[in-house]
Amino acid sequence: MTAVLATPAAAQTARTAPSATTSAWLAAQAVNVERHLAALRSFEDGEFGTDASAPTTGHLHAVNRLMADLRRTLTRETEAVVTAVDGATTAPSTASLQRVLRHKERAHTWVRAVEQIWDFYFELFGQRQSRVGDWLLSCDRIALDCYQTAFVNLGTSRSIPAPAPFSYLRTGFSPATFRRNIPLRRLGRQLNPFPLIQLPYHRLVNPWTLGAVLHEVSHNLQNDLGLAQAVPRQLAQRLNATGAPEPVTRTWLRWHRESFADLSGLLLGGPAVVASLIDVVGRALPTVLRYSPRGPHPTPYLRPGISVELLRRMGFRTEADRYERLWRRMYPDQSGTTIPAPMLNSFSELVQIVVDTICFTPYPSLGGRPLAAVLRFAPKDQEMVEEAAQRLALGTDPGVVPERFLIGAARSALDRKLAAPERIARVFYRELARR
Repeated sequence: MTAVLATPAAAQTARTAPSATTSAWLAAQAVNVERHLAALRSFEDGEFGTDASAPTTGHLHAVNRLMADLRRTLTRETEAVVTAVDGATTAPSTASLQRVLRHKERAHTWVRAVEQIWDFYFELFGQRQSRVGDWLLSCDRIALDCYQTAFVNLGTSRSIPAPAPFSYLRTGFSPATFRRNIPLRRLGRQLNPFPLIQLPYHRLVNPWTLGAVLHEVSHNLQNDLGLAQAVPRQLAQRLNATGAPEPVTRTWLRWHRESFADLSGLLLGGPAVVASLIDVVGRALPTVLRYSPRGPHPTPYLRPGISVELLRRMGFRTEADRYERLWRRMYPDQSGTTIPAPMLNSFSELVQIVVDTICFTPYPSLGGRPLAAVLRFAPKDQEMVEEAAQRLALGTDPGVVPERFLIGAARSALDRKLAAPERIARVFYRELARR
């Protein structure tokens, strides 16, 4: 009788106990997701080096805060997988196994999302341990100098943005920036915690072309100084008051961010920034004359003219005339251009209004000051740049010259053939890295 009663119970146990294969597979799912979670850890101080080129504590902590927000969801999904695995191990059935699979897939989706962000910053921070670490540090210091100049010279107090911009190398791409607190596709639409300055290798190799840093930093300053909406609003009013055709006004408004960055970069770095700009936009005739109806950048043919107008307003008439003659020699006429005639014909008049609006109009967010008073570059500053150029060429300490001025100093040393390009580049980075 006892043996008869035991048979159904034994059979029931055989039907509900997981096989060794099932048990091992379930256990592996819990182990995998728990290890995924643990691996996507916070970055530690000193992990990417301890010298000056390493990411600052502020940059590391900003990324860690972003990661912590994402890890909270991943932690919940991991716990759900572990709970489902425990349930399936105790009572393996198709329903309990499928519950594991559903939670596993959700957790894996979050793992990939968090890993994408972790990997993005891991790569950026890891660059600081390579041979380009000091180059990137130098660009960081130029960007920081730009921010310090802007916020010290405001006519009112503003909350101090932090962390400062962070530079990184991305070969094969143009210079670019990703502004603070905007969603980035590469971060899964998460908010970028600090400005990123993307620089191609060919710019870093030739530091006299790093007017790009001043341009990209200026995009961030436009936001952090509260000018992103104020400038286009004022520009629209000024252009409409002239009776400019609506398509022309719309085009200038579409160009306002890039025009602001060009002009702000010039105010930060002086005349050499125009040479750097011509390096970029001076291309084959069809490219320069081609008009893009949706492009955010001014048409290359017109773009240097915006900076030349500001150069004159800054007191650099000789330099403005020199760059204008160079441009006209390269592109003596506009035949074959696709620039709309109203845009082309009104340019000489309206460019004055654009430069005046962006650079010489007071704004409340600047404490009632114009941008040209906040980012002031005068002829006396150019004398400092020229002296620093001679010192760079000699390989000596350039002195207390602001970091951003060293771009112009490197350009001046190159143009005047004061030293070999390699020597200029080497001393440029050496002096910035040691500050």
